[in-house]
Amino acid sequence: MTDKNTAYRKKRKRRKTKGAKRQEILEASLIVSVAVLVVAILFFGIHTISKHIKGKGEESGSGTERTERQLYTPRPDLDVQLLTINEYSRPGIAVNEINGIVIHYTANPGTTAQQNRDYFEGLKDSHKTKVSSHFVIGLDGEIIQCIPTAEIAYASNDRNKDTISIECCIEDETGRFNDATYRSLVELTAFLMGKYNLTTDDVIRHYDVTGKICPKYFVDFPAAWDRFKEDVNDYIKKNGVTESEDNTDQGAG
Repeated sequence: MTDKNTAYRKKRKRRKTKGAKRQEILEASLIVSVAVLVVAILFFGIHTISKHIKGKGEESGSGTERTERQLYTPRPDLDVQLLTINEYSRPGIAVNEINGIVIHYTANPGTTAQQNRDYFEGLKDSHKTKVSSHFVIGLDGEIIQCIPTAEIAYASNDRNKDTISIECCIEDETGRFNDATYRSLVELTAFLMGKYNLTTDDVIRHYDVTGKICPKYFVDFPAAWDRFKEDVNDYIKKNGVTESEDNTDQGAG
């Protein structure tokens, strides 16, 4: 009986030893699996974050965006004729931040910048409607500033609060800007982009705000709109400087 008991105990001991070793192997395998999983998750996370940061860096530091954000162009000649403060065309409400530039057309062929500016001024007496613009560009390329860029104009609906508006005079019903008007629009847009650290992605049509066909030619011919923004970028590259010598509030504040 003693020999049988001894043999039984040895057999049990061997089974326990094998079971313990098997348990240790399972635990070790589990630990290795968890460690591999953690490393994989960390690697994937770091890779994803790195890729995201790299993409952001390339986006903010490449091509035209870098050029637009770093270069300033000279202030074009401005005829500053600020409207009288009134609730119909110049409410005197401050703009907290400029996030865009909105391009418009006057929709009244043959009228001058002065006539459109005077129409805005006359609204304080006629009370016909509420409308205005920061700038009006005439058929000879003249630029009249009607409202300080630090104040809102009644031009772009729910984007009045954070944009600068530019009205452009037209010669005929096509709404196409003549060469003089177009050149001044390019120069003024480029200057304002530098002044407010904007890119051509921030330059929009009235149409992009409300769906109104304004400015007509740029809505009817989207390629012409794209060309306009390319011309602004080209103008900045050709005429821009890294430190603005005239990027002040003089005549455009």
